[in-house]
Amino acid sequence: MIFLLIAVIVFFIAIYNKVIEPDKFINETQPLFKFLIESDYEFLLKIRYGPDVNMSKKFGERVRNGLIVTVFMIFLFFSNLQFTYVLFAIIAGFVTFKQPYTSLRAYYKKNLHHINLMLPYYLKSLEILVQHYTVPVALSRSIDQAPDIFKSGLRDLVAKIEAGDMSVDPYMDFAKSYPVRDSMRMMRLLYRLSLGNQDRKQEQLMMFSRTVSNLQNKSREQKYTERLEAMEKRTMVMLFTTGGGIMLLMFLSMIMMMNY
Repeated sequence: MIFLLIAVIVFFIAIYNKVIEPDKFINETQPLFKFLIESDYEFLLKIRYGPDVNMSKKFGERVRNGLIVTVFMIFLFFSNLQFTYVLFAIIAGFVTFKQPYTSLRAYYKKNLHHINLMLPYYLKSLEILVQHYTVPVALSRSIDQAPDIFKSGLRDLVAKIEAGDMSVDPYMDFAKSYPVRDSMRMMRLLYRLSLGNQDRKQEQLMMFSRTVSNLQNKSREQKYTERLEAMEKRTMVMLFTTGGGIMLLMFLSMIMMMNY
């Protein structure tokens, strides 16, 4: 323990005197850890922190924290260093590295319900734009007015279309990024609408409009059901609290009468 304490003090003195520069070290070694970046990490960051988030900085912080925990655990077991302890230190560092990503995933899943309620209203505004513009142009124009949670996915969708991908894949990628009720079906309808000629555009637009209206009705029903359930829960809590309070008062009254 004395050796560990001395090592920690020396380490912090070295950092303070800039003999060791952790930030510089992390920046130089960060490319070595690029293979650990999750495929949806950038998307999740934008959902949580907005489109201007610095992914490299956030990832660097994860690497730094993971390395610090690993080194600290190795120092902790240095007096009795064995393979098991080294493995434990690496696992602890990896868990620390993974924790921010796990939190981002949890935040995203928590907001899927919110996305499910908002998607029909975004599609309604998109429907109005599609009446005057082509689907790619309408998607591009809808980004500024879209809810923040959709903006990252919409930018990726528009970028893929502008890059020349005229297949259904960009639309399906958007739907997979927001895997909520009917998102796949709506993106397929939107893709078909983008392919339709002017003669069929009105017919396809009417089908798209009817589907969006049905989704809006479902969303309203869901909101109403949730409010009703919340009111029922509050009512039950009030009844149990009132009933419990009355029973407690009666019990106390009986005890007081028995004492007399």
